[in-house]
Amino acid sequence: MSAAKPSATIRYTLMRLSIFVGCLAVVAVAVTYGLLPSGLGGSNVMWVILLALLLSAPLSYILLRKQRDEMSAQIAPKIDRAKARLAANQDQEDGVAP
Repeated sequence: MSAAKPSATIRYTLMRLSIFVGCLAVVAVAVTYGLLPSGLGGSNVMWVILLALLLSAPLSYILLRKQRDEMSAQIAPKIDRAKARLAANQDQEDGVAP
């Protein structure tokens, strides 16, 4: 018996989080050793997080294209069914006389 394949959304989210954590570690080391400028006063932690976000966003966009497409393919039918149910409910409401 094989284990169920994890949802594409969970897989994408975990991979994106992993890329962010990796960027966070790299930026923290670079700031610690003076390779990147440190933040002003006590803002160093926020500076490191901001730099990590700025690095991880384009990396995620490029590296996770396949996972994003899989997630979209998995979610699209569910959205279509929800839209159909909503339209059916609206049609029922429109048919009721006040």
